[in-house]
Amino acid sequence: MKKLVIAGGTGFLGSVIIKHFSTRFEEIVLLSRKRTSELHDQRESTAVKRKPNNGNVRTAIWDARTFSGWEKELDGADVLINMTGRSVDCRYNQKNRDLILNSRVDSTKILGEAVAQCARPPKVWLNSSTATIYRHSLDKEMSEATGEIGSGFSVNVATAWENAFFKSKTPATRKVALRTSIVLGKDGGALQPIKQITKMGLGGRQGNGKQKFSWIHEEDFVRSIDFILDSALEGPINIVAPKPTTNSILMKTMRETLNVPFGIPAPKPILEIGAFTIRTETELLLKSRNVIPQRLLEGGFTFYHPKLKEALNDLL
Repeated sequence: MKKLVIAGGTGFLGSVIIKHFSTRFEEIVLLSRKRTSELHDQRESTAVKRKPNNGNVRTAIWDARTFSGWEKELDGADVLINMTGRSVDCRYNQKNRDLILNSRVDSTKILGEAVAQCARPPKVWLNSSTATIYRHSLDKEMSEATGEIGSGFSVNVATAWENAFFKSKTPATRKVALRTSIVLGKDGGALQPIKQITKMGLGGRQGNGKQKFSWIHEEDFVRSIDFILDSALEGPINIVAPKPTTNSILMKTMRETLNVPFGIPAPKPILEIGAFTIRTETELLLKSRNVIPQRLLEGGFTFYHPKLKEALNDLL
């Protein structure tokens, strides 16, 4: 393929996507509030070890809300991937709630308007979503066909996000919502803080430890995107490993992999205090995400890292 446009791809997952697709596309355009040189300096300052090959990557400046010339990059592009969204790792006060919601919905709406006006619109548009859209479940596995949408702020954000995506009128563009679980990676994402607390001896179960933990290895994350691009799949797709684990098993496996002999558990009241102290929410740890990749499996996708122990051995 010739051209890939990535909106909001300056974080951990964006870097993983750029690295993976740098040889498949002749040109990658990153829609960002910062120029490529600034992004490079930022990566250097945060000591990110794995940098993509930037030889065919360039930046187009956008504000994720209005047209300013960036929209011309979509005309003739093969693929659009939208990763835009304010981090949910914060306290859910009203200001942050508005930022989390608006950053996702506004960017998706303006991209829809841009695609609609293209003479040669992208063939495929992949829009980031979240496996958190499903309800807290300890028993039932949530597939795309039978999953039950939950309630609460995070679910409301996810549903508004997908509604903005699928309601945009882009008949010539195949659209997929990536309901992504927690992506485990070597150089970023959720695995790093889990690794640190485990090494500090705090890697016991969180809450009662029974909550389900849906995850995916970073390699399978980008491979699933590759698979979707080469398929005819459309609509919501769960981007998760085949079998969810539990928080207790996750932390036990982390301790075994890192050769840490013990882990102090963190009951919910302690987590509440800790979350308040570091300005985040316990939902990120305590919600039971019991999600399975039914559509990927039925489509014939093969996971390289289907088991948690093997995935952690590869990443840690």
